[in-house]
Amino acid sequence: MIISLIFIGGCMKSKKIKSENEFENISYYRKQLNDRYLNYQEKNPSLSIEDIVTHVNIGLDQPYYTNTKETPFLNTNYILSNKYLYMSESYIPNNLEQIDSSYTSGKRLLVRDARLAFEQMAQDAKTQGYTIRAMSAYRSYQYQKDLYQRYVDQDGVETADTYSARPGFSEHQTGLVVDVDNKETIYTKFETTKEFLWMRENAHHYGFILRYPKGKEQITGYTYESWHYRYVGVEIAKKMKELDITFDEYYTRYIETKKENSQE
Repeated sequence: MIISLIFIGGCMKSKKIKSENEFENISYYRKQLNDRYLNYQEKNPSLSIEDIVTHVNIGLDQPYYTNTKETPFLNTNYILSNKYLYMSESYIPNNLEQIDSSYTSGKRLLVRDARLAFEQMAQDAKTQGYTIRAMSAYRSYQYQKDLYQRYVDQDGVETADTYSARPGFSEHQTGLVVDVDNKETIYTKFETTKEFLWMRENAHHYGFILRYPKGKEQITGYTYESWHYRYVGVEIAKKMKELDITFDEYYTRYIETKKENSQE
């Protein structure tokens, strides 16, 4: 708030004037991005101030795969990988362990915390009559490179980018992601299964989130994937469920801000 001194009837009085910069009131505002906030707001006048700051912080005011940088927080449950943050070709997460064969379609790896949580979730689901099976988990940089190229050869770069990550940008390289099915229905139809409904109501209790939800494609950069679940830990998963936001949004509002504040 700005206080301006004015003269009325020979007397000096103060007048409160609303700050011209509404963005500064947002806790995760970054002064160096102010011009980008203004430009993005001009192009998206219907968005709230909170969403404008969030989107620009993520990088959504710029084309995908531009101004990219290596993601921080390696080997944590809150590492973020998207179309602006990547992992190096040499990055292999610590503590990768093989998922119990009872809950996977083959030899699949997850970081230890994620593995334990997934196995517990799958076991609890089983006792209630549901089948949750990991049909994809950790992928190396090279594996993703080959997979992405196959999709490009099949559909072209523009289309492939809507559903497949470029090498280094894939969440699977974090070792915290599982693609699931129920053994009977193809994973791309997971939304039609009773297991999907169970996951929607229970996954966050085990620290998992639906990473690419329906209606959030503009934010995540990927088409809706009912089968793709990311481990972030119970505390974050429950908070995201409560706020109904994506991990990209949570990251810039809470995790990235905390890091910047600690460096001040």
